Amino acid sequence: MAKKYGQILIDNYASQLDRLFTYVINEDFIDIAKEGMRVIVPFGRGNKPIKGLLVSIVDEFTEGYQLKSIIDVLDDKPIISKEMLKLGYWIKEEYLCTYLEALQPILPPGDYKQVNTFVELIDDKYSPDNHEEEIIINYLKEKDTSLLFDLKNDLKLPYINKYLNRLESIGIIETTIDIVTTVKKKKEKWVKLNFNHLTIDEISNLIGKRASKQVLIAKYIYENGDMALNLLIKELNTSLSTVKSLEEKGIIKSYYKELYRDPIKKFIPDYNKHILNIEQNNVFNRILSSVIKENSDNKFLIHGVTGSGKTEIYLQLVEEMLKRGKDSIVLVPEISLTPQTIDRFVGRFGDNVAILHSRLSQGERFDQWRRIKKGRVKIVVGARSAVFAPFNNLGLIIIDEEHESTYKSSQNPKYNTIEVAGKRVDMEDGFLVLGTATPSLETYYKSLNNEIVLLTLKQRANKQIMPDIKLVDMREELQNGNKSIFSSDLQNQMVNALDNHKQIILFLNRRGFSTFVSCRECGYVVKCDNCEISMTYYKNINKMRCNYCGVTENIPQVCPSCSSKYIKYFGIGTEKVEEMVREMFPEANIVRMDGDTTTKKGSYDDILDDMKNKKIDILIGTQMISKGLDFENVVLVGIIAADTTLNLPDYKSPEKSFQLVTQVAGRAGRGDSEGKVVLQTYNPDHYSIVHAKNQDYESFYNTEIALRKSFLYPPFINLISILIYGENQQKVGKLSKEIYNIIGKEIYNIYQKSYGDYIIGPYPAPLEKIKKNYRYQIIIKVEEVYKDELKDLIYRVCIINEYNLKMDDIKVSIDINPNTIL
Repeated sequence: MAKKYGQILIDNYASQLDRLFTYVINEDFIDIAKEGMRVIVPFGRGNKPIKGLLVSIVDEFTEGYQLKSIIDVLDDKPIISKEMLKLGYWIKEEYLCTYLEALQPILPPGDYKQVNTFVELIDDKYSPDNHEEEIIINYLKEKDTSLLFDLKNDLKLPYINKYLNRLESIGIIETTIDIVTTVKKKKEKWVKLNFNHLTIDEISNLIGKRASKQVLIAKYIYENGDMALNLLIKELNTSLSTVKSLEEKGIIKSYYKELYRDPIKKFIPDYNKHILNIEQNNVFNRILSSVIKENSDNKFLIHGVTGSGKTEIYLQLVEEMLKRGKDSIVLVPEISLTPQTIDRFVGRFGDNVAILHSRLSQGERFDQWRRIKKGRVKIVVGARSAVFAPFNNLGLIIIDEEHESTYKSSQNPKYNTIEVAGKRVDMEDGFLVLGTATPSLETYYKSLNNEIVLLTLKQRANKQIMPDIKLVDMREELQNGNKSIFSSDLQNQMVNALDNHKQIILFLNRRGFSTFVSCRECGYVVKCDNCEISMTYYKNINKMRCNYCGVTENIPQVCPSCSSKYIKYFGIGTEKVEEMVREMFPEANIVRMDGDTTTKKGSYDDILDDMKNKKIDILIGTQMISKGLDFENVVLVGIIAADTTLNLPDYKSPEKSFQLVTQVAGRAGRGDSEGKVVLQTYNPDHYSIVHAKNQDYESFYNTEIALRKSFLYPPFINLISILIYGENQQKVGKLSKEIYNIIGKEIYNIYQKSYGDYIIGPYPAPLEKIKKNYRYQIIIKVEEVYKDELKDLIYRVCIINEYNLKMDDIKVSIDINPNTIL
C-alpha cells in the first residue's frame, strides 16, 4: 500500500513552532485517519508522545530526512470539518496570527487536549458477525460506556477502528466527545414500548387483566410516546417495581437519554408568524430569489430604520432554509440582546435552536456545541463566536446590528466577524444577510459599489412615525440658570410620561458615580498606578475604581500633589444619574443596567423581563440598552450627554456617535403611542449630532466619507495597528523604534517615496499604560494591492521574529483594520 503523510499541528504556543510537522501515516491508520482528527505523535529529541491535530493528508513528501510515524489516532471521527480547517487557514493569513490561535475559536469549547471520545453500547442484543466485534461488545457490556482510549488500550485489537466504525454505522454503538475533566455528560433513564405494531388492547392482553397498574402504564406510554422514568412514576403515582415488572415481561424497554444542560431557564411562549408589509415583502422576496436561483448574489445589507421589522424577515428567511434542509446562524452583538432574540427564535422554532454566548457555563456551552455538531439543531443564536458553529450544511448567516464594534475580536485572532461570515458563506455556498439602521461606513460603501446588495426599509413595520427628536443645547440651559444634568425639556417630558403610566429610558455611556477625582486647587487628577487612566468614583462602595484593570482605592483626604483638602469627585456616570432620578421621582421604580449591575448570571434576562412586563418605570443604562431592545410602552428616551463618544481621539468617533444616538433614539415609540427623544449636547452644530437628530443616514454618510477620503482612512485604505507593550518602558520604546525602522524601509521600497504618510509612530498609545504595561503604537496605512506583501513582512518581523529582535518580556499585538486606534 502506498504511503501517506500527515501534516500535524503540534499543541505548542511558541511562535517558533508555528508550522506544520510531517509524519508518516502507517498502514494501520491509512483508512481511519482523517483531517480534523487528533493524533499522538513522537516529538522532539526525546520522542515524547504529544497530542497534535491532523490538518492535512498528502501523498508525497520530498524532503530528504527521515520521518517519524503517527503513534495513534485519538478520534473515530473528525472534531473539525475540512471546511472549518480551510477557514482556519484563511484566518491565520488574513489576521496575522498563529495556527493555534486561528483554530482556537473553531475547536470544541475549552481545552481541546482534554476532549475525549466515549464509546457507548446502544444495542446489547446484537449478535456479532465476527470474533473482533464479539470482543468489543462483551467489553462494552461490562463497562456500558468506555473511553475510546481505554477500550483500544485494553483490547489491543488490530484495525479496531474499522470494527468500531462499522458497529456505529449500524447503530450498535454510539461515540460522543466530551471534556471529562470539567464536564460530565448527564443522562436520564427513559422507557418505551417494545411492541409499536400492536394495538393497546393486544398489549393489555399480553400483560394480563389482573395487572391493572401495568396496563395503565402501558396505555400511558402508548398514548404519549417515550417518557422519562421519573416523570412517568410521578404522573401515574406508581412505583419503580411496577415499571420493572413490565420490563421483565418484555412489554417496555428502558434506555438512557442524554440530558443537555439547557441554558434557557424559563418558559418561552410561541412567537407567531407575522404577515410582512409591502417593504418587508420586497426585501424578503429579493433575498429568496437569489436562494432559489442560486445566483452570484449571496451577500445582502438590509438598511432599515429602527422598528422596521428586520427580525421578522430574519425569522422567515430561516424558515425557508429549514424547508431546504439548511442550517442557519443568527448573530447579535450584545449578550443583552440575546435573550430577546432567543425569545423570538425559540418561540418560533422551539427545540431546533441552540444558544452560544460567553455567559454560558462551560458545560452549557459544550452541550450546545455538541448538539450542533451532531446535527440535532438547525439554528444557532449567539454572539460573535457563534459564527464558528460546527454546522455541516450551512445555508444562511444573519448578522443583526452589523455596525457594532463587538463584531471585531479584541484578542487573537483579531477577526472581523462580518469578514469571516462572508468567507464562510462563500466556501459553503451559503448566504449572508446584514441588518442595521446605521450601517458601518465600510459596509455601506461596499453596497454602493455593488459588492453587497443594498435593500432598504424606510418605514416602521407598525406604521408608527419615527420619534420626534428635540435637540437641547446644554450651554443655553446653564445660561438660563439650570445647573442640573437634566434639561427643562427632559424633566417636563419625564413627568408627563410617568403621569401617563409610560416607560422611560435614560442613556449615558459612562459607568460609575463620577468620572474622575480632581483637586480644585492644583488640578491634579487621581490616576490608576497600573494604567495611567483616571479613576472612576463608585458611591455604592465609596471607592475609586479603574474601569480597565479593576483595582480599587480609597478617595484621598488631601491632594497627593499639593496637600490641599479641596479634592473631590467630578463628572457624572450612570450610578449618579440613578441617584439623582430617585431624588426627582421617589415613587418610580428605577433600575440601572450597565456593566456593574449585570455581573450576576441571569441579570440581563431579569431586567429585560421586568421592563417587558412594565415593572420598571425608568431604565438607566449604557450602550447595552442602545440597540435592538423592543419595548412598546417606552415613549421617552433621554440622551444625557451625546458628546461622550464624540470627544474621543479616534477617527471613528463621529461615526460611533451618530450610531449610538440614532440607535438609542430608536427605542422610543415602538408601540401605539408616539415616541419622543430629548438629545442633550454641548456640540449642537456637529454634523454627526445634526444628522442623528434628523435621522438622516445618507447625509451623515456623504459628509463622513468625504472626510475619510481626504485624510486617507478606511474604506479608502487599510490600517494595520502594531501595539508593542511591556512593563519596562525603555525596552518597549526601543523595540518599537526597531520595528518601525525595518517596516519603514520596506514601505519606502514599495512606494519609492517618503513613508511618512503611510507609517505613523512609534508613539505612546492614547491609552499609554494599562495593567502595568506601557504601550507604544505604530499605525500603517497600506493600499489593498500591497496589503499581503506588508502583512508577510509584519508576520516575519513581529510573530516569528526573523530579525532576532530582543522581545523578552515584551509582547506585540497586530490588528488589521482595527475598530479603534486608542
